[in-house]
Amino acid sequence: MKVYLASPRGFCAGVERAIEIVERALDLFNPPVYVRKEIVHNLHVVEGLRRRGAIFVDELDQVPSGAVTIFSAHGVSPAVRDDASARGLRIIDATCPLVAKVHVEAIRYAKEGYTILMIGHDGHEEVEGTMGEAPERMLLVTSVDDVAKLPLPNDARVAVLTQTTLSVDDTAEILAAIRRRFPTADTPAKDDICYATQNRQSAVKQLAPRCDLVLVIGSDNSSNSQRLKEVAIQHGTRAHLVSDKDGLKPEWFDGVASVLVTAGASAPENLVRELIERLCSDFGGRDVEEAVLIEENVRFALPQEVLPSGS
Repeated sequence: MKVYLASPRGFCAGVERAIEIVERALDLFNPPVYVRKEIVHNLHVVEGLRRRGAIFVDELDQVPSGAVTIFSAHGVSPAVRDDASARGLRIIDATCPLVAKVHVEAIRYAKEGYTILMIGHDGHEEVEGTMGEAPERMLLVTSVDDVAKLPLPNDARVAVLTQTTLSVDDTAEILAAIRRRFPTADTPAKDDICYATQNRQSAVKQLAPRCDLVLVIGSDNSSNSQRLKEVAIQHGTRAHLVSDKDGLKPEWFDGVASVLVTAGASAPENLVRELIERLCSDFGGRDVEEAVLIEENVRFALPQEVLPSGS
């Protein structure tokens, strides 16, 4: 069985930065260090940091006053920041800079009097954080059908923002529907979907048609991992999302001559290697080829709070 290994895959710069922030905070301040929500959406990453002394909480009322507390890569609303300040917490912000950019856009559009249409998934932490910047001026759009239901006149002054981990193709369809209904809408020249999400989806689009099966490594609550699975299916190839090598099922490989392996932006490379090893040892994988489609060299600076003194 031929095994293609998609590249790029796995960690993006925002995820690498967020994980390094937690690791450095544990070294600098000693455990426990508190993290609001999962630092990134991967169970293996979270468990690894938990073993080192990170404590993950759902809300800030679970954090002792004055404790070192990290905001996840997905960002938070101003209300959460105000709560942290009121509790006297020592905050380190691991929000991905690309998510932070969308927050800045939301603030600007709100100040300019726009009604802001946020394309995203209901309940996702990134969406909740961004919409918290101007809740009275923002409406969530999750599908093309939602556009027709928006309680706005067609000449409304609207602007559009997007969650960074969406399907590129699905988002394009929603944007087209918005432009049809609101011809004067201020839509981004380039949508807010992050470079890593777009690159990983592009790789799957190009490689999936030549394979019988696509395996995406990532957690169920990882939006960008779920989108990779959907993209493969939309391009005619069976696909499964697995957390790790133990998620593989023998019946998936009946009649399969070629398989594509990729990983969501929050999935570590060791999980990829372990899955490849199992494909070769248990399912007849023989010829592993890395298919490099795009080179990534993005790196984000760390916040001052976790840099050595004097940096």
